[in-house]
Amino acid sequence: MSSSARHLPSIDAGHYKNTSGCATEVMPIPDIVKISMSQHIGAPCQPLVQKGDTVKVGQKIGDVDAFVSAPIHSSVSGTVTGIETQRNAMGGTDTLVVIETDKKQEMDPDIKVPEVEDLAGFVKAVRESGLVGLGGASFPTHIKYNPQNIDEVHTLIVNGAECEPFITSDHRTMLEDTQDIIDGMLLIMKYIGLDEGYIGIEDNKPDAIEKLNNMFKEQGLNNLHTFPLQARYPKGAERVLVYEITGKEMAAGVLPAQLGVILSNVTSVAFVGKYFRTGIPLVEKRMTVDGDAVTTPKNIIAPIGAQITDIIEFCGGYKSEPKKILMGGPMMGRAIPSDTMPIVKNNNAILAFSAEQAFIPEETACINCGRCHQACPFGLLPTAYADAYQAKDAEKLARLKVMQCMECGSCSFVCPARRPLVFMNKLGKALVKEAGL
Repeated sequence: MSSSARHLPSIDAGHYKNTSGCATEVMPIPDIVKISMSQHIGAPCQPLVQKGDTVKVGQKIGDVDAFVSAPIHSSVSGTVTGIETQRNAMGGTDTLVVIETDKKQEMDPDIKVPEVEDLAGFVKAVRESGLVGLGGASFPTHIKYNPQNIDEVHTLIVNGAECEPFITSDHRTMLEDTQDIIDGMLLIMKYIGLDEGYIGIEDNKPDAIEKLNNMFKEQGLNNLHTFPLQARYPKGAERVLVYEITGKEMAAGVLPAQLGVILSNVTSVAFVGKYFRTGIPLVEKRMTVDGDAVTTPKNIIAPIGAQITDIIEFCGGYKSEPKKILMGGPMMGRAIPSDTMPIVKNNNAILAFSAEQAFIPEETACINCGRCHQACPFGLLPTAYADAYQAKDAEKLARLKVMQCMECGSCSFVCPARRPLVFMNKLGKALVKEAGL
């Protein structure tokens, strides 16, 4: 990591936290849900149900034997009406289990609170819950909680930074599910054997910092701490957050555990606390719905598999025709082709923008101003990457360390020429991988 990472000369624009004061509302169960079998990094699940089957809330409907995987559960009770495929936000194809809901929300009778005695039991229970990284990464959490160098891991870092513009769902989790966060932290620390826990929170969420500090003090939890962060994107990035809290530099490809840290999103940690209290697997998701094309922006809890069109309808529908709809934030989220797509586990926002708000000026020539280099958290050279990519020079891309790019989008955001630098960085990394460098 370059010395520039110590000062993070990155973007400091408006945060657009329009819904930070909006208490979470629970969305009514829709008529249909479409539950994807691809909701984590790794091998997709295979459906365990077929057309005509009756399912209940929390019933396992998808799984696979692959190491990097997590099972998928029904978010509703009802009848499976089909198995279909649909194009996803990454351009691939997902298998969907389509369920017509009965609105009864009957729970699977096999649901029970996990009984755990050791780390192996804890890891097994976390896998059975279906938990993946809920901050956007979707990495199966049970693998993260079972580090190979466990004797060298001593610190838990909970990512409550929520640095992306517009998104406030983690903020609401910290205010509304505070005890679940604390319980989750204590469980993780107990079974992995960690000494201290920190929650990194941007300082534009003082109410969350205050509430957590008060509860730590009331419960005598001297080994749990909040860590206020400057409200400046991308403080919530994994490598940035580890550096901010521990001072340890984390290169691309290095896991937090290799630096003695377990790092987990705050909503993931809250889910751990809730799951070990209720036994209910991951079947719903809190998310922010915002953007100038949405009539009533809200924070909501929706069943996994709910279609975006039903979520928007719960928020009053569109007040203007959406030009662009994003799953996630405006910096690292994915534009989607249709609002009939269903939400998945790691969705933390749906943003719908009008043509005015989604407008991107025409690209012009690079003026060599250096702003992209200054904005990069790691002091990288996005313009050099763009030139090397356009020349299809994989060796130069590797030599300039394009693989260190975390695709945060800061370079594209500040570029006065409006060049799609982060997209070219992404393509450049693929070029390096294809060349085996």
